[in-house]
Amino acid sequence: MSYTLPLRLKRLRKTSAVRAMLQETHLHAEQFIAPLFITELHDTPQAINSMPGYYQLPLSALEQEIKTLISLGIQSVLLFGLPAEKNACGTQSLNKHGIIQQAIRRIKSIAPTLLVIADVCLCEYTDHGHCGILDGEQIDNDATLKVLAQQAVSFAEAGADWVAPSSMTDGMVLAIREALDKANHTDVAILSYAVKYSSHFYGPFREAALGAPKFGDRKTYQMNPANAAEALREAELDINEGADLLMVKPAMQYLDIIHRIKTRFPEVPLCAYQVSGEYAMLKFAATVGILDETQTMIESLTAIKRAGADLIITYFAKDIAAYLQDRHE
Repeated sequence: MSYTLPLRLKRLRKTSAVRAMLQETHLHAEQFIAPLFITELHDTPQAINSMPGYYQLPLSALEQEIKTLISLGIQSVLLFGLPAEKNACGTQSLNKHGIIQQAIRRIKSIAPTLLVIADVCLCEYTDHGHCGILDGEQIDNDATLKVLAQQAVSFAEAGADWVAPSSMTDGMVLAIREALDKANHTDVAILSYAVKYSSHFYGPFREAALGAPKFGDRKTYQMNPANAAEALREAELDINEGADLLMVKPAMQYLDIIHRIKTRFPEVPLCAYQVSGEYAMLKFAATVGILDETQTMIESLTAIKRAGADLIITYFAKDIAAYLQDRHE
């Protein structure tokens, strides 16, 4: 395409009305998933120091939180549990009266139509902090699959709409899908953490969920941040095993990965997780006046959506939903 006259694109940016008319990427409250940390260690909400504005919530605080989310137009939550007891095998995650099972039932009694997603992993429930059953200091892949499958079924029985396996255990989607179907939970969808990198941006989450590994790291099962082609292999494996939706985690540092996966698998809904470190980085920068919090929040989320994400898990869920609501009133 060529032009004989000077083409001045700034003509299409001249006013706010023109910019709004021609905006390509839009954010909507229903696209955001709010993560919640549910604890049985405290009776009152506990501030998370590394995540300004975020709290560990006891069951007694759930009703107010859920009503606030609904009033803002948020339609989905992702649950992480902080149990009172931990052991080597994370068996509290299988307890029908466990913290997440109780939270699911409580949320469904408050808001039956709210989409409830339960994170399926062992790091929050094991005393060693790793994401599976250990054989020495290594993950026993197949033993872990059995527990993840039981955990997913337990969450489904409590009323979870989706389960989200996050352990990066090989074969986790297939094991969970088979277990859910066998238990007659064929309508429970799997949002797979298909592409989860071994990132340093998870630091605040590990404080929030009390799930930091007691030794070593997670580089043997989470992905190398330098790899991109591997992400496509991981995504394809999970699709073939029965994943209903895919996830990329983290989001802001991996926009190229989001774009690659959406381009390769356009028909599969794609979720991106703007993780705790990405959230905290913007929050603290805004606190000291380096960045405008609202505008950088919008810019970061728009970038994630523009890259190809259909859904975004973010700790800014309430903030962005409130902004969008105020803008349209």
